[in-house]
Amino acid sequence: MDTLPKLPTTTIHAIFLDVDGTYADYGVVPEAHERAVRAARAAGHKVFLCTGRPLSMLPASILAAGFDGLVASAGAYVQVGDRVLMDRRFSEEQASRTIAALDAHDAIYVLESAEFLYVRPEAELRLRDIVGSHFAARPDGQSDGASAILGTLRQTPAPSSFAKVSVFDAATSVATIAAEIGNDIAVVENSIADTHRHTGEIFLRGISKADGIAVAIEDLGISQAHTIAIGDGENDLEMVAYAGIGIAVEGSHPGLVALADRTTPPPSKDGIAVAFAELGLI
Repeated sequence: MDTLPKLPTTTIHAIFLDVDGTYADYGVVPEAHERAVRAARAAGHKVFLCTGRPLSMLPASILAAGFDGLVASAGAYVQVGDRVLMDRRFSEEQASRTIAALDAHDAIYVLESAEFLYVRPEAELRLRDIVGSHFAARPDGQSDGASAILGTLRQTPAPSSFAKVSVFDAATSVATIAAEIGNDIAVVENSIADTHRHTGEIFLRGISKADGIAVAIEDLGISQAHTIAIGDGENDLEMVAYAGIGIAVEGSHPGLVALADRTTPPPSKDGIAVAFAELGLI
């Protein structure tokens, strides 16, 4: 690790950045990260956010630097420029099975798509408490990042299809719930994890951030060898393995660190800017 030379300045790279714990810290983007994204794009590179969040959970404050596109909903949604190239969702039958299993285990969850975030009315107060407490854990005690979730919730009508589910608490493990739903469903840890609660993200098996990246770079005509991915969580494993250069945030998921080509500091230490500078992207 950490011995890669700077990249050729004449090659255009496609760069994919996880959001929570990578590009943003508790929902807040360091100014150095915004500057790095703008500088890399000015140099001709294509920069994408590649996140488990749906489009509806990406506020203007996170998008402010300007991006060439998005891979959202953990790979189920792909946008290049203003064109939507992919938007895969649970079928009505899969959605029905999923909601039934979650409700059977008294889960606090959000159904996510590009257009909406849905929470059961009776679960909203508990959700607001969990999300508010998480974002208030920032070192400065601010909870600005919570508004991306709490400010866009809707309660009715309940959707018949969605791209992903974020579970914030349940009476049993989210892996157990996913197994009950069926083998077409998978689960990973989510960014609002707590050892005292059962949390996770439920999504369609066979979809990952790497799949979204593949769709985006095919549209751009950029080779896999010229991709760079930076992440910190379990749902970043496939994209970091897929990228020409995979980078893990220091102290992140152990499996991610083990397979990455190199590491970079966390957002609190301007890790995106550090990585871009070391690779000669800016």
